[in-house]
Amino acid sequence: MEGVVFLNNEFMQADQAKVSIFDRGYLFGDGVYEVVPVIHSCLIDRDNFLERLDYSLSVVGIDWPCSRERYLAMLEELIRRNNLVEGGVYTQVTRGVAPRDFGFPGDCSPSCMAFALKKKLVDNPLAKSGVSVVTVPDIRWKRRDVKSIALLGQCLAKEEAVRKGAFEGWMVEDGFVTEGTSSTAYIVKGQTIVTRPLSRSILPGIRRKSLLRLARKEKIAIEERLFTVKEALEADEAFLSSATTLVLPITQIDGRTIGDGKPGRMAEHLRELYIRMAFEEAGQKTSS
Repeated sequence: MEGVVFLNNEFMQADQAKVSIFDRGYLFGDGVYEVVPVIHSCLIDRDNFLERLDYSLSVVGIDWPCSRERYLAMLEELIRRNNLVEGGVYTQVTRGVAPRDFGFPGDCSPSCMAFALKKKLVDNPLAKSGVSVVTVPDIRWKRRDVKSIALLGQCLAKEEAVRKGAFEGWMVEDGFVTEGTSSTAYIVKGQTIVTRPLSRSILPGIRRKSLLRLARKEKIAIEERLFTVKEALEADEAFLSSATTLVLPITQIDGRTIGDGKPGRMAEHLRELYIRMAFEEAGQKTSS
């Protein structure tokens, strides 16, 4: 909680940023958010991020706080002011400040906030060791395709996973895996990637979109379908993806070893492909 942040048209030090207690994001969780990875000081998957933010805003009926061009310029200025080379940018838009009433106010302006996160994305040691996940009940609302800031269900699920000593929780509904608390879930059967199809039951992951595009380009087989916990436990490998992990192999699910207990080749290959794409977007060359 340091560095320069952006709040409602102003850049300021993090400890100076204040939000009204009447902001509907604070009162109701009435807002949406995004996390955008940054590599070599460049926003990665930029167009996909804008598309998903636009979708979330339109579904909940919140106006853009400014033009898309100004929004991008703000994020890029935030990166510059924080000397951010690698990590991410968190940004959110709420409906704004208004008297507390469940119905939407007709005369308030959206509130906008953003801050930078410094984190190792490319040389993440977890990519070499793999991570463990545990299954937890999916207790969230029914519009999971919207990237809502109301994340209590995910917080409870993540806390359960952490208490069980796992890196991530895979949420389960009617016996089928939906997604991770903060990531997309995949398994591999043979040489085929299996992941849940897009619907209102899951968030349309940006890494998911890019990874499936890269996989199809490599002629890797993909099945977009539901899969059970039993199927995941019997998979040849499993992995997850998100903005700040990119791609991480999963070596254990509910204490059961997946495959040979080592990071799978498919996960490693997709991680390499995504990092190569990210470096190209940033105008850099990979070391490989």
